[in-house]
Amino acid sequence: MRKSPVVVFAVLAAVATACSGGSSTETTPAASSSGAPASAQSTDATSPVTGTPAQSACGADYLAKLTQREKLAQLLTVGITGAADATNVVSTEQVGGIFIGSWTDPGLLNNTQLDAVKALAKAPLMVTIDEEGGRVSRAKNLIGVAPSAREIAQTQTPEQHYQNTLVRSKALKDLGVTVDFAPDVDVSSQPADSVIGDRSYSDDPQVVTEFAGAYIRASNEVGLGAVMKHFPGHGSGSGDSHTGAVRTPPLSELQNKDLVPFRNLVNSGAAVMVGHLDVPGLTEPDVPASISPAVMSLLREGTGYGAPPFDGPIFTDDLGGMAAITARMSIADAVEAALVAGADNALWISTDAVPQVLDRLEQSVASGKLPADRVDASVLRMARYKGAPLGC
Repeated sequence: MRKSPVVVFAVLAAVATACSGGSSTETTPAASSSGAPASAQSTDATSPVTGTPAQSACGADYLAKLTQREKLAQLLTVGITGAADATNVVSTEQVGGIFIGSWTDPGLLNNTQLDAVKALAKAPLMVTIDEEGGRVSRAKNLIGVAPSAREIAQTQTPEQHYQNTLVRSKALKDLGVTVDFAPDVDVSSQPADSVIGDRSYSDDPQVVTEFAGAYIRASNEVGLGAVMKHFPGHGSGSGDSHTGAVRTPPLSELQNKDLVPFRNLVNSGAAVMVGHLDVPGLTEPDVPASISPAVMSLLREGTGYGAPPFDGPIFTDDLGGMAAITARMSIADAVEAALVAGADNALWISTDAVPQVLDRLEQSVASGKLPADRVDASVLRMARYKGAPLGC
């Protein structure tokens, strides 16, 4: 159903007031060591890409407890098969996040097992999941089934969606999840069963803004991290990045449609996930958005699409299981390229390559290809999102 402009502005005002976090987050909760994101984005006067002395001084004690390899590990989120896999990768490499996928032993989703894993982390550990509702629902057997985004927008009001999301977000948090890779803010009119399809609330960017804003506001309220996806817009893409390269319309055509929800919600406190998208007029050939410096700059600076600057966390989409990336490069190449481009957190679906990836990243820092101050800035950006105590 379509909502009036009055409702749009009301929702946006509420989101701006909440000033909280991505696939979920809330308004300035107390700092936490659990890995649950803090809702408000930092207001430090810092460079959004490289960081500044003010940012470094603010988190100096936090950074000092981590070795260079552990700092780099804080910028990785990896899929795990179960408790043993999670225990190993956290205890040996201190990764910043673990991802609960369809292949993960569902028994891990209880606070007893997850608390044991979190206790091994020197810095707050993110426990992440894809729980959009509809056909992308990893916890439906534990928290119940939810309609697809498209069905929600056709049958509910934004306020009803907010109330329902409150319940589901709290249920995820009670399981030990700290970050939900949702909402999908792609604008799409494609068939329901296409790669985005019914995962999109609507082909109207204002409707997407209303409902995604309600989702983020609810996530913020319960302290669950939200992550908007897939920047700069997958809804009109040529195909499925799981199976191959995806080309979007030119950047000029994304401005008044696909980019609108990101523009409206970029300061909602949510993190942003960048997709593996080839964007004419923005990305270079064979350099999809998730590893593109031009895309990271567009999001950070905002001026290229009429948005305010963004200093929240930038996640990549899965770098290890999607052919739009894997057909072009190895996981070590992809993670290095993403972080050098300006992403804060590289996501992929298994733990096997973590040592190899960290070896590569250490070499990249040593050579100056990945500047050490950029690493520190990303570590602190992730720490703020997770609600880590930085003493400032």
